[in-house]
Amino acid sequence: MNLVEAVATKSPGQDVESLRQVFRSIQAESCPTRFNFHMHTVCSDGKLHPEELAQQAIVIGLEGFAITDHHSVNGYRLAQRWLDEQQQEGQRELPRLWVGVEITSQLLETEVHILGYGFSPDHRAIRGYLQGQAPTHEAATAASVIAAIRQAGGMAVLAHPVRYRRSPEELIAAAIDLGIDGVETYYAYDNPSPWRCSPEQTERVQRLSSTYGLLNTCGTDTHGKSLLQRL
Repeated sequence: MNLVEAVATKSPGQDVESLRQVFRSIQAESCPTRFNFHMHTVCSDGKLHPEELAQQAIVIGLEGFAITDHHSVNGYRLAQRWLDEQQQEGQRELPRLWVGVEITSQLLETEVHILGYGFSPDHRAIRGYLQGQAPTHEAATAASVIAAIRQAGGMAVLAHPVRYRRSPEELIAAAIDLGIDGVETYYAYDNPSPWRCSPEQTERVQRLSSTYGLLNTCGTDTHGKSLLQRL
């Protein structure tokens, strides 16, 4: 595919520049009723069908979101098709859906999850990570995962950086050296109801994000039946 063809076939879900602007505007109150960039469907380990998820996004009034199934973009494709059908039927005020994925990787000999956004799912650099299974060996290193996402035109974000065996200070510093674009700053580590980002962890990640000039994202990490909760 040449450059002209790539531009012509690029979908709105791959508009990484507009997504970058959204990430720059994200604050604690942005999630979960304006934006949500971490959700799962039955295409990985979630309980919502992609069409159900998209319908909930409309009911909630989301402005933009991403489905981040593990090692798959099938949920994104089904949800986008459903949204396109709603648009063709004349429905307005539809939320913007961006391409997303969550990839298991290794950083500082620690299992971490890397979120990818706005990439081209058909790019050869990323295709191997979208087969429904966690990568192994060299492909599983954070360096390889981040490079693949960026080569496919996307942005790489370290998911829930305070959930791992190593400290966020160690992990984020290491991820910076590998070209990470952002961190999931606003996250509910204790799964409260109603949802709210965890204050102590948020402040810690915000400080690191500011220090390194990273983008900030937010998400509920939904695995259950409601986009407003994790489980």
